Amino acid sequence: MNAGEADGGPAVRRLDAWDEERLVALAGEYETPLYVVDLDRVAENCARLRSAFADADVKYAVKAHAGQSVLRTVREAGLDAECASAGEVERAFVAGFPGDRVQYTAVNPPAGDLDLVVERWREHPELTITVGAEDTVDRLHERGFDGRLCIRANPDVGAGHHEKVSTGANAKFGIPIERVADLATRWAEEFDLVGVHAHAGSGISGEDLSAHRELVRRMGDLAREVESRVGPLEFVDVGGGFGVPYEEDEPPLDLEAVAEATREALGEVGATLAVEPGRYVVADAGVLLTTINTVKQARDATVVGIDAGMTTLLRPAMYDAYHAISNLSGAEDAEPIDVTVAGPICESADVLCEHRPLSRPDRGDVLAVGNAGAYGYEMSSTYNSRPRPAEVALSGTTVRLARRRETLTDLTALEQ
Repeated sequence: MNAGEADGGPAVRRLDAWDEERLVALAGEYETPLYVVDLDRVAENCARLRSAFADADVKYAVKAHAGQSVLRTVREAGLDAECASAGEVERAFVAGFPGDRVQYTAVNPPAGDLDLVVERWREHPELTITVGAEDTVDRLHERGFDGRLCIRANPDVGAGHHEKVSTGANAKFGIPIERVADLATRWAEEFDLVGVHAHAGSGISGEDLSAHRELVRRMGDLAREVESRVGPLEFVDVGGGFGVPYEEDEPPLDLEAVAEATREALGEVGATLAVEPGRYVVADAGVLLTTINTVKQARDATVVGIDAGMTTLLRPAMYDAYHAISNLSGAEDAEPIDVTVAGPICESADVLCEHRPLSRPDRGDVLAVGNAGAYGYEMSSTYNSRPRPAEVALSGTTVRLARRRETLTDLTALEQ
């Protein structure tokens, strides 16, 4: 066991490690679909990150799970908040993060986002704004901002579990790295230039570490050039995207090795290394509970219909993502059968899995979907006019309703 595991529990929490009886009881008490987040596991994952990156500034990517219960746990565990929108900045402040622990990374920001963030900066001048376009700097000037500025570079290196989440070489994200030093020289006279930033992508596994190392190497070179021109920077932010094992037989990421490779690739810089994990903090801290409502034999598959769908958990439809699924109500000695698990949405993409072995399903059985803590509730929607699910938070033996279930009345409350 390495130091990270000693501080933060086992490196990965599989679906079969959850207390099945407790999950079934929660499904009965709060109904389904239901998200369950284990705050103790969130804290363990934070501790493992802080141990592996002991000399770095670890910022939590709020977009992975922006619930207040999670944000408060992350804050208490010592991580900062990295926010991709004005809404996430607001959530971070509501959760008690001070301004010096909040970083806003603007990506083609709407005017309303910049208005609100600059307003919050006036109240919390320690807040940092990261820009990925010269145009954004002009818009900040127009709003009177002259505070802490970080520049997002596009290093032309991308990685991740799917092309839709590979950002490092995507033109949408950041300023071409070859132009950053010149801009930094100019902007250092107009702002408090504190850092440079880049992000390779999301869900980076061991197979992608060469791309991650190359991104970090380029950022180290950039930081040294910028510092030679304008003086010391506070930090070099190389993003996050650390992957988790969604497949049951997939090994966990060797976080200690990633941290060591990151430090080596960065090289000697005066600035502090910063990383922005999101998925790694919350993915295996969450499960989705859902109830079987239909079992039918199709021509080439047994279709198991459930009360959760792509509006509840979008990742399988969006990214062809794999999530482990277990029948919590099935008999332990029951032979598994080949099934397709599908939701109630009128879309052929509304499928959680196809041709997967599952303990023989019956109507009313409760299924658990693993690794649902990251980008689960956050990407949920009300498409097909389906209310979003409830979420409960666990801490020790305590269970608390973190978000109530939406109602049909909620869906029409904003309509006139």
